[in-house]
Amino acid sequence: MNIYVGNLPYSVTEQDLRELFESYGEVSSVNIIIDKFTKQSKGFGFIEMPSEDESMEAIDKINDQDYQGRNLKVNEARPRNDNYR
Repeated sequence: MNIYVGNLPYSVTEQDLRELFESYGEVSSVNIIIDKFTKQSKGFGFIEMPSEDESMEAIDKINDQDYQGRNLKVNEARPRNDNYR
């Protein structure tokens, strides 16, 4: 399952996110979205977890929880809309 994680502190690394989600199960990929001009985090990213049950538990436990001073917004990622620019 692909999981959206928003309201990330700009200092969070992909390894930080991997460790946070691995406490709920296997993580197959982590991707923090980076601004192509400033090379800084845009404050959101995506986690891929192969198990739907583990993904749902992670979403339930992590959503709206404080992480490094910010309340994370975590939910199932929507399919990408290629028309959005």
